[in-house]
Amino acid sequence: MIDSTAPATPAQSALLPPVAETRPHSFTAHGVTIEDPYAWLKDPNYPEVGDPDVLAYLEAENAYFDSVMAPHRPLVDTLYEEMKARIKEDESSVPQKDGDWLYWTAFETGGQYRKWWRKPVAGGPDELLLDEPALAEGKEYFRLGAFAVSNDATKLAYAIDDNGSERFEVRVKDLTTGEHLPEVIAGMLSDIVWTADDSGFLYGLANEQWRTDNARLHRLGTPIEDDILLFHEADEGFRVGVAETSSRRWIVIATSDHVTSEVRLVPANDPTAEPILVAARKVGREYDVDEHDGTLFIHTNDTDPQYRLCTASLDAPGDWHELIGPDPHFYMTGVECYRDFFVVEGREDGLDRIRLHRYATPTEFTAIDFPEASYAAGLGDNPEYDQTVLRVGYESMVTPGTVYDYDTATGELTVLKVQEIPSGYDGAKYRTERLKIAARDGTQVPVSIVYPADFVRGGPLFLYAYGAYGYAIPPGFSTGRLSLLDRGFAYAIAHIRGGDDLGQQWYLDGKLQKRENTFNDFVDVAKALVADGWTEAGRIAIAGRSAGGELMGAVVNSDPDLWGAVIADVPFVDVLNTMLDADLPLTPGEWPEWGNPIEDADAFALIRSYSPYDNVRAQAYPPLFISGGLNDPRVTYWEPAKWAAKLRATKTDDNVLLLKTNMGAGHGGKSGRFESLREAAEEHAFVLWQLGVAG
Repeated sequence: MIDSTAPATPAQSALLPPVAETRPHSFTAHGVTIEDPYAWLKDPNYPEVGDPDVLAYLEAENAYFDSVMAPHRPLVDTLYEEMKARIKEDESSVPQKDGDWLYWTAFETGGQYRKWWRKPVAGGPDELLLDEPALAEGKEYFRLGAFAVSNDATKLAYAIDDNGSERFEVRVKDLTTGEHLPEVIAGMLSDIVWTADDSGFLYGLANEQWRTDNARLHRLGTPIEDDILLFHEADEGFRVGVAETSSRRWIVIATSDHVTSEVRLVPANDPTAEPILVAARKVGREYDVDEHDGTLFIHTNDTDPQYRLCTASLDAPGDWHELIGPDPHFYMTGVECYRDFFVVEGREDGLDRIRLHRYATPTEFTAIDFPEASYAAGLGDNPEYDQTVLRVGYESMVTPGTVYDYDTATGELTVLKVQEIPSGYDGAKYRTERLKIAARDGTQVPVSIVYPADFVRGGPLFLYAYGAYGYAIPPGFSTGRLSLLDRGFAYAIAHIRGGDDLGQQWYLDGKLQKRENTFNDFVDVAKALVADGWTEAGRIAIAGRSAGGELMGAVVNSDPDLWGAVIADVPFVDVLNTMLDADLPLTPGEWPEWGNPIEDADAFALIRSYSPYDNVRAQAYPPLFISGGLNDPRVTYWEPAKWAAKLRATKTDDNVLLLKTNMGAGHGGKSGRFESLREAAEEHAFVLWQLGVAG
């Protein structure tokens, strides 16, 4: 229900910011009573949202968003056309060999979604495997999830989501006839792995709380209700996933939360055999497994947060022997086994590294060298076990995405493709640096920054960060970013604690009791960029998504005067309420990241101290652009809605506050490459408007 502070005609009403009604609601935990007058915005029937008052408020906010942005539509259109002109519309991937076939994807001119193709290695016509545009036709939202071709290349199992709720539907296509098989599996939330004989596949269903607590086997031609439960996870905080080893001899059934993992293996040719438990879960120990000639290669943090690599026999999978020990300067992020070598990926002092090791001399390696001081690089799609040439991806903040083949015998890198920018791109017009900025506790925080060659110090700056879940933000290339750089902006990525940019300890130092380091790092980076003359207070636009949106909420509460514009996409801002609600899809699995305020009074007090929604206060706030998704299962729609409502009622300024809710989408916003570009154009237009930069 919406209150209006002043009477208005219907034509004028959309121009007034909606004011959400307050309704008495409170709860008590650990002796503390919390008042939450906007709790009614959570529809009690969620994930179905039909409450007319809730929908009326969201629609009023959307109408207000449209009316406020209307004068800036020409700028949005200009930015959109710029961004679109930088995208090769008939873009296609580099074909990759898997068995007797070459596989690739391609967009058609004007197409929102890609098509999946293949052709015989020996020669023959192109074959259309999957037509995403046809599947998406008439739908407001479309997303392809799992995509798995059978080992004999005659069948395709794939999964689609057509509303953003991430409850996927599995379908199976016979590639020899082009027809779909009758089986359809609803509510899937996992990868798909075929058995060795292609008679069936493994997958996982989401339960009522949108948690994958199982691994199942479906045999083609049998009723879905007869699918075999291979594994069930009893701990509601753990999630189950399925995968396969590089050799495809073993299927991996893994279960984990954010700090602990446990792996089982079943033979791909006998998936109902008794699973091999590699090692029972131990709180705080994470590990993943690949296999080569009967030896397990185990990547684990059991002795050090930098990780190490161990081996074990399939006959004694829990008897681990260190092969490559932890290195204080090299953070080992993953291992892949191939027939004649294995590859270790990681970051050396924060920069991506790819190292090739031979089995005969496993501690020696050959590194793939890259020239720039700051970049993002990693293995691409390398599906064959007997691989002699590795597909590698590379980019930097000034170098467009580049696909290489790396010859493992000669060490030669061959360029296969460089991201094409049809409207033109001259990398010499831009500069990039990697800065180190001291946070208030003396910790050196890396910052990747790109700016025009003729950048004028003291100008506008766009600052981005995430800072959670051990997810590092790579200093990669962005065509959309060029619209800001070409208007005089510098663009910086703050590699703050909470991510694992500098190793797992970097992540550990930004979670649980150390969560405020994440917020402080971001603020301290901004203040240092001001002090060093890069920009000025009030000329900084900031952005964060999901947990990065929580970061935005925290820093606008603590240091509102620093920011000239704020983009908070699907922001996780109602942290206390969400972590207190064990029935929400993600909550039990999130307690190792944030703490459990239900059982732990100290966790309750800490989360309450920084939760953005709970700390909105009567002060001036910077201009805010907030987005949400009605079907979002990760950050539920009411989090941004409640935050926006409370900000409107509490803040003391006249700065614009916009809330846009995608009524037919989820966590990722609108689907389709052009629709997502238009959303980016809206956000960029908002930033240019608020910072007074000519469009």
